[in-house]
Order: sequence, then C-alpha cells, then structure tokens
Amino acid sequence: MNVPAVQPACVVNCAAYDQAGHRRDITLDDISDVLADPAGGFVWVGLYEPEERLLDTLQDEFGLHDLAVEDAHHAHQRPKLEPYGNSLFIAAHTAQQVDGHVRFGETHVFIGPRYLMTVRHGASLSFASVRQRLERDPEALARGPSVALHAVLDFIVDNYQPIVSDFERELDALEQDVFAESYKRGTIQRLYALRKELTQMRLAVAPMQDILSQLIRSPTFAIPDEVKPYFRDVLDHAARVGDSIDTLREMVAAAMNVNLSLVTVAQGEIVKKLAGWAGLLAAPTLIASWYGMNFEHMPELHGRWSYPILVGVVALVCVGLYRYLRRIRWL
Repeated sequence: MNVPAVQPACVVNCAAYDQAGHRRDITLDDISDVLADPAGGFVWVGLYEPEERLLDTLQDEFGLHDLAVEDAHHAHQRPKLEPYGNSLFIAAHTAQQVDGHVRFGETHVFIGPRYLMTVRHGASLSFASVRQRLERDPEALARGPSVALHAVLDFIVDNYQPIVSDFERELDALEQDVFAESYKRGTIQRLYALRKELTQMRLAVAPMQDILSQLIRSPTFAIPDEVKPYFRDVLDHAARVGDSIDTLREMVAAAMNVNLSLVTVAQGEIVKKLAGWAGLLAAPTLIASWYGMNFEHMPELHGRWSYPILVGVVALVCVGLYRYLRRIRWL
C-alpha cells in the first residue's frame, strides 16, 4: 500500500521495490528502515537539482562517501565512474534539444547493492518514463538496482541519437549553401556552430563508452551475468553514436574547408576579370599617352588621316585583346 507523504520539491521519486519487483512509495526517513530489512528489496530515489542539506541527509541514509556527495553538490563534473567501497558513483553528461539548440546537463548516479539514487542537473529529461516502463515488468526489477541503472544509462544514450540525427539533417541543408553561387557569411558561422556542438557531444559520448566498459568489468559492484548483455548493448549504442559524431565532425571540417576554398576561387575569378578589364583600358591609354607628349616633331600629327588611323588601330588592338582574354576565360 502506497504511503502518501509530502516530499521536498526536488525529490522527483522515492520508492522501495520488494524482492518481487513491486513498488511501494516511501519517505526519505524510511530509507534506512527499508535497507535494514533483509527482505526489503532496493530503494530508488530520483532528485533534480537538490539542495546541499538534502544530499547530506541522503548521505546519512545510504552511507555515501564524502567525496561522492561533494561531487554531486556541483554540476560541473567530467564524466567518470568512481568506486567507493561496495558502491559506485557515476557522472554522465546528458543532452537535450531546447529551442533549436543543444543544451547539456549532468546526471549523477549513486548505486549500491540495495539502492539507486539519480541526481539530475541542468538540461536532463526526467526518468519517469524509465521507471514506468520497468514497473510494468516486476520480474526485471526483482533483479535489483543494476537493472534500473541499465535503464537509466540506456535512456541517456538513446537521447543522444535524435540530436545526432538533427545534426545530420542540418549538415545536409548546409551543403546546399556551401556550393551556392554567392558567398554567405552565415554559412561558415553555422558550420562553426555545428562543429562546436558536435565537439561538446563528443565530450559527452566518448567518456560514456569508458564508463560502460568499466561498469561491465567492475569488481566493486558486481553486475549479474544475466544483466551484463544489456549493458554491452548500451555500450554498442554509445559506440555507434560516437562513430557518427566523429564522422560528422570530419564532414563539417571538410565542408568548412570547401567553403573557404570556393570563396578563394571566386575571389580569384573576380581578380582575373578586373585584371582583364584593366588590360583593355591600358591599351588605348598607352597609345593615347604616346601622342600626348607634345613633341614638336611628330610627323603623324600633321597627316590628314592620322586621327582615323589611330582610332582604327586602337579599336583593332582592343578587339584583339578582348578576344584573347575571352579565350583564356579572363573575361
């Protein structure tokens, strides 16, 4: 029978699961009683940006290590797995799409033989759907907190994939702008922003692979043999997401280089055209300046047809030079 209780706002979930996997809501003060009962199953507590005082209370209830609790107080931890006696502390980075931008958060997990506590900070989706799915399968929960830990980590990794898919679609759209006829400053800015977000995603996903590998081999917290294949499946998903991110980063870098190369080529074509027109203007300017030197003895100046002949020569030179520049594609 569920126990109605008023919990602090940051306590999203506090429940005990018996050895048959059935849920019973409890208060924070009841945690130690459940853990003291050999037939009490395990406790799952979910928190979102808790106060330090609450974490200190839960430290006493679960017997958590001081260093692990100190890390959970602060939301700027690198992804890692730290063993403390017969318990583990896991820090994982989460990602979420918010208003068209990727926002990153953290989830800290404390797990022992009979408890699991998750502490979320920043952009991190609730694990309510994870709990509801597991509670429909009591036999899975009867295996202990390792099953709940797998579900949490699997949920975090699965949330990476839609973001990576959005990156792929954005890159496909940007490729159209990269090869556009006109240069767009916004294209290189969007490519740079995309590469920055991919780098941040890589910093979240790559350590997750190490965490899962260590977790499978951890001698501190023994994962049941029947549960290990599920963790290996999550590791495989994380590896595939990591490979996709690395590929996208290389493609974005290539797109940036291609964009800059096309801009350089376009500028070179403009310079060539300007040089061609300058050459066309230089020919008549040179001829005209020759006859503008005001020398007294220049026979051509006294001829009746000197002016028409000069105009014709200038025209022939300009036409010949124009055709030559067109042939070599400078105009």
